Amino acid sequence: MGIFNEEIDRCINIFEKGGLVLYPTYATWAIGCDATDEQAISKVLDLNTALDNEPLTSLVASQAMLERYVTSLPEVAYDILDFSEKSVTLILDNPKGIAANLINNNTAPFSVARTKFCQYLINKYKKPLVAKSISIRTPTTHKKFQPIPSQISQSVDYVVNLQPEKENTSLSSIIKLGNDGTVKVIRE
Repeated sequence: MGIFNEEIDRCINIFEKGGLVLYPTYATWAIGCDATDEQAISKVLDLNTALDNEPLTSLVASQAMLERYVTSLPEVAYDILDFSEKSVTLILDNPKGIAANLINNNTAPFSVARTKFCQYLINKYKKPLVAKSISIRTPTTHKKFQPIPSQISQSVDYVVNLQPEKENTSLSSIIKLGNDGTVKVIRE
């Protein structure tokens, strides 16, 4: 576990300084920072505009950690997270404890980490991370990972020396859960 722990410590050092890290998630790379640091998130938002302008997700280590960052977690969220076979992003009402620039109309997207590396990193850091997915694919297939383009690697303070655990076979599901019981599938 030597390199694994070294990579976690390097990431935490960068996050504590307000820096950005490119790290492997379940099936892709993500640009990340401390989800409670507005200035670091502003850097990711600047990059995000240049990339694809998709909303940023707060990545937590577990359902228990997720409960600490929303006022109320709808009961259906537990079933969705427990039974989903692929990554799920939940857009939840009344987030708390994350930076204001991650919140839009009193909602924010959250995902529970599915890899050992991300879970250990977040648990050791004790805060959620921003996860801005970076798709690096060939023109002929959406499943094959490629080297990280220099424009991306040069935009961050550190690139983790590990690979994603799986090749990306599908996009994550995105589901908006309202505290009033509404469920809206945005992407299956």
